[in-house]
Amino acid sequence: MPSSRPILTTHSRFGPVVGGLLLLSLVACTGRRVVTGNVPAHHTDEGFRNLHLPMEEQKKSLWSVMKMRFGGDWPDHEKKAASIPAVPVDLNRIHDPPGPQATWLGHSTFLIQVDGLTILTDPVFSDRVSPVSWAGPLRYTTPVIQADELPPIDVVVVSHNHYDHLDLPSIEAIGNQALWLVPLRNRELLESVGVTNVVELDWWEAHTVEDWTFTATPVQHWSARGLYDRLDALWSGWVGERKGFRFYFAGDTGYNAHDFKATGAKFGAFDLALIPIGAYEPAWFMKTMHINPEEAVRIHQEVGSRLSLAIHWGTFPLTAESPDEPPLRLKKAAEDAAAAKQASEEQAAAVAKKAAEEQEAVVAAAAAAAAAAPSATRAKRNC
Repeated sequence: MPSSRPILTTHSRFGPVVGGLLLLSLVACTGRRVVTGNVPAHHTDEGFRNLHLPMEEQKKSLWSVMKMRFGGDWPDHEKKAASIPAVPVDLNRIHDPPGPQATWLGHSTFLIQVDGLTILTDPVFSDRVSPVSWAGPLRYTTPVIQADELPPIDVVVVSHNHYDHLDLPSIEAIGNQALWLVPLRNRELLESVGVTNVVELDWWEAHTVEDWTFTATPVQHWSARGLYDRLDALWSGWVGERKGFRFYFAGDTGYNAHDFKATGAKFGAFDLALIPIGAYEPAWFMKTMHINPEEAVRIHQEVGSRLSLAIHWGTFPLTAESPDEPPLRLKKAAEDAAAAKQASEEQAAAVAKKAAEEQEAVVAAAAAAAAAAPSATRAKRNC
């Protein structure tokens, strides 16, 4: 991100920031809220769709999944794990925050604490993100805190039902102490582990908690937990706002030229944005559904965030890029964006200066002509 709007940082006024192949189960979630009236364009007879992506690009064949996972060289994520920085969490500060703070707990799990309200995003504390505990992507960086070390949670926002974002053991551990905000047709999954304090929202729908408003926003992704439930449940980003503070959680998303501009235009500037930077290789398979660091910079700019923090990297071996690559690419993308911004500002300043000089010349010429006009008139009268 540009230097004036960093996306990856280890400190801010919010306090310290700490630092796939999704195996398919045979069980799908079928719970759904009935939508009445005009059906939104992203709804289908079976479920949902992305509005800015051809339908044929929204469903992957099993063959393409297998080619993605086994058709190329993948780095040894576990050997690279030491390159992922981690800062021990001060539990006293977590349980008694001295002021607004945001803490990265790993992958897409962020703890946001602002003026007495504690918000958690996509809580995942399990070792594996798969339908079974003995197989599937294995965490190579441990959570900086465990679920039982969390402070009391007021609100949890969940972006979608993939195993690395919707983790049933973590949901069960947190339980009904929190209000759970989820996109449409995800309630039943939470109810399966006894969590009933759930509100489902469609894109652009909002729910109020005390003086906060939470809104589900469109992003470009997909859903599936089984072989036959792709696109059945909705996915979303989230906006949380109260007087004096607004944050954006992008969840998991590919890039398009519409959704993030629309979010920025609807809500105005954000104080904080949580934007994914990992899970983008191989690009031929991932590009439509996951952003890379360069696209993360673009989203940061389009939603108009003052400060953005990087998520969705350095935790699970989900895709083919090396674990240490996303922040390196992000650093370069931020530098390039800052340089481009500076060059644009300098060019604009040069154009404005030239225009001002030309205007001054026009004014001076007009003044000279006006001064000369009376002399010419007097000379004519003397004749």
